[in-house]
Amino acid sequence: MMKYQPDFEQTRIALYCGQPSRVPLFELKVDLHVMQAFMGKTFTSMRDHVDFWAAAGYDYIRVRAVYDFFKKTAKPHEGAYSAYGNHTMNISWADTGQGMIRSEEDFDQFPWPTPQDIDYSPVEEAGKYLHDGMKIVSSTTGIFESVWMMMGYEGFALATIEQPDLIAQMFQKVGEIHYNIFNNTIELDHVGAMWMTDDIAYAGGLMVNPAIYRQYLFPWYKKMGALCQAHDIPYLYHSDGTLWNVLDDLIDCGFHALQPIEPKAMNIREVKRKVQGKLCLIGNVDVDLLARGTPEDVRRITKQLLRDVAPGGGYCLGSGNSVPNYVPVENYRAMVETVHEYGAYPIAL
Repeated sequence: MMKYQPDFEQTRIALYCGQPSRVPLFELKVDLHVMQAFMGKTFTSMRDHVDFWAAAGYDYIRVRAVYDFFKKTAKPHEGAYSAYGNHTMNISWADTGQGMIRSEEDFDQFPWPTPQDIDYSPVEEAGKYLHDGMKIVSSTTGIFESVWMMMGYEGFALATIEQPDLIAQMFQKVGEIHYNIFNNTIELDHVGAMWMTDDIAYAGGLMVNPAIYRQYLFPWYKKMGALCQAHDIPYLYHSDGTLWNVLDDLIDCGFHALQPIEPKAMNIREVKRKVQGKLCLIGNVDVDLLARGTPEDVRRITKQLLRDVAPGGGYCLGSGNSVPNYVPVENYRAMVETVHEYGAYPIAL
């Protein structure tokens, strides 16, 4: 694979709905085993991670502060499937029934993270190893996700009717913590964009009535958007699922880009027609195809996206979620190499 020279300005142009000289690659996450297979080595340092993102053709590395809302709320689970051998992973799942916080007393006794619990060193360390032209894209965990996961989804849903004061307290507390992390991160060196990753939908629709988001969640998004505007950096949003009913809300919150445009949930060509010039679109290569298709299948779909979505700019290509450990490296490589081969503007496919 040819040596790639990062240039975050190209990605920045696309995130602001412009047309750069070539289509940027953009990804929320690439699994460690995929990265190691791509580079042909075992990773032992942050430098290895930075080197991967540069070698694969990204203009950035995504890295965020470390903190944990869920030490006492998540259910541990071991998952063993991987395309790279029988690797056991420790995975935590949120409780879909009743969580740790069921009352105002639970709220008061919950071990909320303090400013001293937030570890920004991964962001600072990554900055030491950036290749010329690279930036850091940083993020927080999700506000909505954090609230419902601590309450359990059933508990959260019932509380929106039976305990609205507790819901308001939860969003206020979780929003404040995320806002402060966001504000502190944005001040760090080499941060070129900020990403709010907060799943609010699934393939069939939004997870709750959009009125809940508009009352409790979107005001926090707007506050974070104002920080990005003040620092003149792009503001990105990640949510899977069907977002048609809140696309205008997300634009109003100040987001510049939307990822991943999950293929089974929304037709990216229709989304482009609706939001062109207002939101940069990121992603849309089906993860199932990346996992179970052939490299030729991946090249075909990647070229179709370049042909149909990239013209005019405002598009970064990537997966329809992230690149998990069950994606063969040959398929991942087919996606990024196709972008390098055919992604120069004007698109000729």
